[in-house]
Amino acid sequence: MERTTAQASGTARPTAPHVPDAERLRRWRMVLGADSADSAGRTLTGQDAAMDGALEALYGGGAGKKPGGRGSGGRSAGLGASAPSVARWLGDIRTYFPSSVVQVMQRDAIDRLGLAALLLEPEMLEAVEADVHLVGTLISLNKAMPETTKETARVVVRKVVEDLERRLESRTRATLTGALDRSARISRPRHRDIDWNRTIRANLKNYLPVPGADGAPPTGTIVPERLIGHGRAARSVKKDIVLCIDQSGSMAASVVHAAVFGAVLASMRTLSTRLVVFDTAVVDLTDRLDDPVDVLFGTQLGGGTDINRALAYCQSKITRPADTVVVLVSDLYEGGIRDEMLKRAAAMKASGVQFVTLLALSDEGAPAYDHEHAAALGALGAPAFACTPDLFPDVMAAAIEKRPLPIPDKETQQ
Repeated sequence: MERTTAQASGTARPTAPHVPDAERLRRWRMVLGADSADSAGRTLTGQDAAMDGALEALYGGGAGKKPGGRGSGGRSAGLGASAPSVARWLGDIRTYFPSSVVQVMQRDAIDRLGLAALLLEPEMLEAVEADVHLVGTLISLNKAMPETTKETARVVVRKVVEDLERRLESRTRATLTGALDRSARISRPRHRDIDWNRTIRANLKNYLPVPGADGAPPTGTIVPERLIGHGRAARSVKKDIVLCIDQSGSMAASVVHAAVFGAVLASMRTLSTRLVVFDTAVVDLTDRLDDPVDVLFGTQLGGGTDINRALAYCQSKITRPADTVVVLVSDLYEGGIRDEMLKRAAAMKASGVQFVTLLALSDEGAPAYDHEHAAALGALGAPAFACTPDLFPDVMAAAIEKRPLPIPDKETQQ
């Protein structure tokens, strides 16, 4: 039928690469799971069978199963509650699937099969593929974790943290160092400190044409009545940074990234960095910023949210409003006093504070958040938006220089 229609229309349809029938059946069998074995007419062997077994243990059978495919909810058989069998399964998926897929399957296993409790065993932690999501799970289990497991958990968390630091530190330092230098411009710079690009732009109105000699084309010159220069590097603190981080359960990935960035910022001598985490209580973790792993184990993911109380604490610590950047990282689901929260944000902005609201600090895509509160903060001149770790240095640089923030397209915030 398709061939006849294409010929009648006079248009050649693009053809997909030819896939042998046996390979097509194999692929459908892998997608649909063990229950499709009879209809697919395909028996898996070797590595295909092992991969299918690993998938079936997590996604196959039981209530909530999708028609004609692997399960989407409960199950009748699978990994069970045995740590050795789960450890073997973890080893299998690391053998057969790439790291990115392994991490997804681990998260699904924790969510679907209630395996969080098994992560309290050192043998299990040594078998998992560490990522930001796993760190969030471990931090949420921190209070229930036995002493025999805590050291192993710290090793797992440190591996993730060090990987993030390697990826984010150099660019963060370079971007913010430049922003700090530019924010310290002076009007009487030494010759080597002159910012020539800005000086020329500022003096274009002083352009003087000069007639050419002996018929040569006319030229011109700019009279630099006003010099603009970078401030010389100084050991004194130029900016105060306050990171105010929501530690409710939905913000786990943001807490991990905030701990890493907090440690990087704290290591820069020209910045004074404070890290505050909150739920219904407020905890100041500034004294732990030399080690982001200590910061993470000092958090308590979960619980309610009182943004107003957290902002009140941060406001009390501000001594140089014009040189302070406050970064609130929260989904804005306020459990405290909404009007007071907004009044505090407005008061800080009125005093000269650069107030930044991030709905998330992660790579997880568009977050869920309170749209009414986000709109209210936007009306105060503090637009709320999600921020990836790669964008964060640019956001901080803009805040330090008091430039418009590099807000992503609205479509990505839906």
